[in-house]
Amino acid sequence: MGESEADRIAELQAEVDQLKEAVASHAVVDQAIGMMVAFGRVTPDQGWEVLKDVSQHTNIKLRNIAELILVWGRRGDIPPEVRAALEDALDRYGPTQVPGADA
Repeated sequence: MGESEADRIAELQAEVDQLKEAVASHAVVDQAIGMMVAFGRVTPDQGWEVLKDVSQHTNIKLRNIAELILVWGRRGDIPPEVRAALEDALDRYGPTQVPGADA
């Protein structure tokens, strides 16, 4: 028995909605990685690892951690448990040597 046209449209709309969410989520995560690079003096790969580490240690979805970090960048506030996990992760993954800095 084949799908009706309405079922197929609904299925395609759900897929489009998922893709839109994935693109938005990717942008938020990329921005948070950028903040880790700038403020934490880590590489982009290390910034990604920091976000994953904080997510795992706080049991908060990575996208939500990224959103909290962006809010922290704008307003300066972040939940204490996330701040502690972030500080610990940055201690593990950085800081890296700033290019051009004297050793």
